[in-house]
Amino acid sequence: MVCVGVFLYQVSLDQGAARLIADWGFVPARLTGALVEGGPLLQEALLTAVTAQFMHGGWIHIIGNLVYLRVFGDNVEDKLGEAAYFVFYLAAGVVGLGAQYVFDPHSEVPIIGASGAIAGTLGTYVVLFPAARIVTLFPVLIFLTFVEVPAALFVGVWGLQQLLNGLLAFDGVASGVAWFAHIGGFAFGLVVGIGVRLGRRVVRRRATLVNASSGSG
Repeated sequence: MVCVGVFLYQVSLDQGAARLIADWGFVPARLTGALVEGGPLLQEALLTAVTAQFMHGGWIHIIGNLVYLRVFGDNVEDKLGEAAYFVFYLAAGVVGLGAQYVFDPHSEVPIIGASGAIAGTLGTYVVLFPAARIVTLFPVLIFLTFVEVPAALFVGVWGLQQLLNGLLAFDGVASGVAWFAHIGGFAFGLVVGIGVRLGRRVVRRRATLVNASSGSG
């Protein structure tokens, strides 16, 4: 996987990793300045909305994203197809970063990670597989146990957490994480999921009408 390869390269740089992130991470203030200057600067700033998705802030960051991708991504990829899913994945990440940019266009802190793309995958998953069930860790007193819960409940709680943290970020309470990248990616995923379901419904309806017409003829 590209994310793993890039992350391993990133950690191999040791002190140079900070420079890599500064150059190829998505910096809202850089885009704001580039929108004024235009030209190559704007192209480079927009490119970082893609390159930033393949870098991560640490082992916990990338492992967490890969777990979500493994649980939810495979099924969404099966529905969309490999090529379409890859385009969707990048688009969700870009939309997520766009949402974060709107929230804080003057931030000089580089944003990295595939969280917006993962959030988009979650949004599409819950629309396409509303009755699915997943196994997750659940705290019981001081212990953790595995329980099976509806995917819609799991993703719904996750979405509410992102929204709450995003609202708290307005007051600087939940800073340090690009919460609006999560929210934007998730919203994009919901829209795509709804579009896929409606499109398939139209296709099935047309197929039914064609079959009915063939039968009557």
